[in-house]
Amino acid sequence: MRQINSNQAGFTLIELVVVIVILGILAATALPKFIDLRSDAASAATQGVAGGISSAFATNYAGYLANSTKGIRISEAAQSCDAAAGSVLQGGVPTGYTVSNGTVNCGTAGNTLSCTVSGPQSTTATATLVCTG
Repeated sequence: MRQINSNQAGFTLIELVVVIVILGILAATALPKFIDLRSDAASAATQGVAGGISSAFATNYAGYLANSTKGIRISEAAQSCDAAAGSVLQGGVPTGYTVSNGTVNCGTAGNTLSCTVSGPQSTTATATLVCTG
């Protein structure tokens, strides 16, 4: 004859329901953080483009000082921030971003001016234009 073992191991229904409720509460508190990541990413991308433009202006200034044939002249001649940024960036300003702040009047070499970079989701950041003189 065979004996039937009536001892079974496992979780009760109450224990499973409690775990599911706890996981639901944790998910509900974490969800708003994940929803806001898109706007944070758009802001960070715009700041990255502004940083790249500022870096390009600084590199252009250094190259122009070392050898005037190695850099783009950004002088007192009136031009827009967008045109100046497009001239120092290889490939121009990335698609979906605009650079503005009116007309650039540099004056002497080394002067800095602020340009506004606008990106997706109405994000903005500031890029620094360095005049070559």
